[in-house]
Amino acid sequence: MSDLTVDGMALAPGVVETIVSIAVADVDGVASVGNAPAASRGIRGVLGGKPSTSGIEIAADENDKLQISVRIDVYYGHVLPDVAAAVRQSVTDAVASQVGAQVGSVDVYIDGVQFNR
Repeated sequence: MSDLTVDGMALAPGVVETIVSIAVADVDGVASVGNAPAASRGIRGVLGGKPSTSGIEIAADENDKLQISVRIDVYYGHVLPDVAAAVRQSVTDAVASQVGAQVGSVDVYIDGVQFNR
């Protein structure tokens, strides 16, 4: 994604992805965002480094609405449609409140289920 401009404010690539990553990670039942489980993100994850933005894709459509796709793993025992709906709502709310951009869609891909918590 190239620079995104919202109300005269330019955002560098990665800014919106980071906001989305944090919003998704805060949803109950989400084990990890992207391909790497939380335990394997390395020393940077342990020390509070920047959240991973792998597994997040963002594009703007012709109406400047954001089309967001997110790949997640879910903890066993959570209802998958409920987790996906909560992820959609969390991402939409975070992007609207922190960036001021409209979200056209949030596609959630559940890549796996994790059994350890």
